[in-house]
Amino acid sequence: MSSMILAGLGLAAIGFGGRYALRYAKNAEQILKKVENIPSGAFSKYYRGGFEQKMTKREASLILGVSPTASQAKIKQAHKRIMLLNHPDRGGSPLLATKINEAKDYLESKKP
Repeated sequence: MSSMILAGLGLAAIGFGGRYALRYAKNAEQILKKVENIPSGAFSKYYRGGFEQKMTKREASLILGVSPTASQAKIKQAHKRIMLLNHPDRGGSPLLATKINEAKDYLESKKP
């Protein structure tokens, strides 16, 4: 007797679950289409772009991850932290190391 009750409850649960899935599948499809339209780097904290021909204050601050008005100490600390990770002697890219050094030099030269 109890097995028949469990079987009935199981069939009812499957029926309600199927009805729920069919009812909200259309909404889920619309939501997924909206999510696909979001750019891939929209929520990334990293700058997704190439380097400019000439270094600017904005680009230098983005490379080092500091404010354009950061102090000399913050610039030096950020440079050291990034260069430890990207130094060519430790397997880093020479191009990135050059750009990091150029960014540090640019920001330091613009400070009084």
